[in-house]
Amino acid sequence: MDNEKLSSKTAGKPIRCKAAVCREAGEPLVLEEIMVAPSSPFEVRIRIICTSLCHSDITFWKLKVPPACFPRILGHEAVGVVESVGENVDEVAEGDVVIPIFLSDCGECVDCCSNKSNLCSKFPFKVHPWMPRYETSRFTDLKGDALYHFLFVSSFSEYTVVDITHVVKIDPAIPPNKACLFGCCIATGVGAACKTANVEAGSTVVIFGLGSVGLAVAKGAKLCGANRIIGVDVNPEKFEIGKIFGVTEFINSKDCGDKSLSQVIEEITGGGADYCFECVGLTSLVQEAYASCRKGWGKTVVLGVDKPGAQLSFSSFDVLHSGKILTGALFGGMKAKSDLPVLLKRYMDKELQVDEFITHEVKFEDINKAFELLTEGKSIRCVIWMDK
Repeated sequence: MDNEKLSSKTAGKPIRCKAAVCREAGEPLVLEEIMVAPSSPFEVRIRIICTSLCHSDITFWKLKVPPACFPRILGHEAVGVVESVGENVDEVAEGDVVIPIFLSDCGECVDCCSNKSNLCSKFPFKVHPWMPRYETSRFTDLKGDALYHFLFVSSFSEYTVVDITHVVKIDPAIPPNKACLFGCCIATGVGAACKTANVEAGSTVVIFGLGSVGLAVAKGAKLCGANRIIGVDVNPEKFEIGKIFGVTEFINSKDCGDKSLSQVIEEITGGGADYCFECVGLTSLVQEAYASCRKGWGKTVVLGVDKPGAQLSFSSFDVLHSGKILTGALFGGMKAKSDLPVLLKRYMDKELQVDEFITHEVKFEDINKAFELLTEGKSIRCVIWMDK
């Protein structure tokens, strides 16, 4: 059945479909039938083609304290086809291929109209259980009970509803299993290197954590012409993997002897790295990354998600006297609607390769296998197909 026929039958009506519901922290997702309400004004209902599993999904799957809430439909890295649109939506239409993005881009507020920020102030980022405008859910189970949203996307469902400020139309020629990675991993890592840090040719970069985002940072740093890309991880196998993505040197943080990690980095770089990226989500590593940056111009970019309430501690003297920069970068500092199409074009022009991120692909009914692979460190990205 083509998309137009599907839309004409289902537009404005609830859709019954399958979703992988997280009902308890850390427990296997439950594949069950749910109801997905039609779009309200400014919303888009999307049929998910495929989705991939991100470490942030794992973090909130395990989390037992707020902002955790259950039952919830996780997933935020996906690609899909617009099934129908609500009132006041003219940016996309039925049949368009789109990527839902966890970060809003309203195009109207001061921040969205500025090239200095990607943090929308009209619809600010938060780990929210509802739709952004109405604070209600579009999901219910077959008993009629609400299922909570996740990061305004909830892609572990055959159908989802997303606000138009979180939707980017893309070229349908882009393979879906590659396109979905741009919803978080690729955009975050490559964007952090190319846009937030603005890595310069010939510079030295240190990446703390060679998971998928860290490897994407390496890709971005290589695109920018970095001379040395040093990967830091506790798993020595990550060096061979990292080489494929552009990592030129490796430090096992367990093998620093009586020296701190930052001392080792300062020694091998002759005074510290030009750019450091924390991609794990540990306050201790943020502080090591900051200490590993060169005085005067070193820049540390935080991409890892730590547990709620985690605190950083810095010496006021060091902050004043070192002249370094510490910044965070949600979605790599990328503006969804203007920067993402440019990044996707770099992929289509074969300037940016992403195939090596995909280590596994599974059917939707095997989604818990994807969780096992990622938690056991056996996958970089596992793509989950809805209809294969």
